Amino acid sequence: MSPAVTGQAQRPRALQTILLGGGIAGLLDGLDAVVFYWLTFAVTPTRLFQNIAGGLLGARSFREGWHTVVLGVALHLSIAIGAAAVYFAASLLIPALFRKPWICGPSFGIGLYFFMHYIVVPMSAVPKRTAPVTPMEVLDQLFSHAFFVGLPIALMARRSARSR
Repeated sequence: MSPAVTGQAQRPRALQTILLGGGIAGLLDGLDAVVFYWLTFAVTPTRLFQNIAGGLLGARSFREGWHTVVLGVALHLSIAIGAAAVYFAASLLIPALFRKPWICGPSFGIGLYFFMHYIVVPMSAVPKRTAPVTPMEVLDQLFSHAFFVGLPIALMARRSARSR
């Protein structure tokens, strides 16, 4: 029987919402990082994703070839999917997150940036930077996390809630 016949409301489709929202966010954020760091600092995509793998492997990630690039891509996507899972779960408790994705999504993305930058990265094995973070990097990261991470995740959550 359909939910309309039984009178039961369907729950949003969690797995599809989380994987698609996180996948889109990971792809957009990854593309932004590849383009920004290539144009601004001539950092290759290989080096960029090896740096992400450095969160687990430390400096060794730069000496171990293509499989650490693949690991970096997988970790990047896993983090984005994890962020989508957090947003989705929070949306079940706070329905405004479903209803106001254009406000809540970018806010979530910016909060995620600060969480990653000040908690996750310092606790990881990623090699410490020798150069300070530039204001342009901070602006790019805030923009990317707001509109390429938080917003797609929030829009997918809203889409899932509306399809019930």
